[in-house]
Amino acid sequence: MRRIDGDVLRGHLETMVLSVLERSDAHGFEILRRLEAMGCGALRLKEGTLYPALYRLEKAGSVRAAWEENPGGRRGPRRRVYRITRKGLRQLIRARQTWRQFVSVVGGIVETTA
Repeated sequence: MRRIDGDVLRGHLETMVLSVLERSDAHGFEILRRLEAMGCGALRLKEGTLYPALYRLEKAGSVRAAWEENPGGRRGPRRRVYRITRKGLRQLIRARQTWRQFVSVVGGIVETTA
C-alpha cells in the first residue's frame, strides 16, 4: 500500500483525530500510534503535523486537554491527555456526513468510465 502524505491529509487530520478520541482519551503520541495502526501502515504522521491540529481543536473547544495526573509509576515527563468534547462530537458527526458526500460525488466522477 502506498504511503499517504501530508498533502492528501490536509483538511482531514482534525476529523481523524476526533475519530480517534471518540474511542477513548489519549495523549499525543498515543493518537499518532492509533492513527498509524488504523491506517494499516500507509499513514505516517509527524508530531509537527499532529500537535498544531490538536491545538486548533483545543482552541475551538472541540477537545479538552489536561496534564496527566497519575502517570502510574511511569518514568519520563508528564503528558497532556486529550478528550473530545460535546462540541467535538457534533463536529465529528458533521464531518462524517460531509466526508460521505465527498466520497460519493468524487467517487462517482473518478470511477466513471467512458
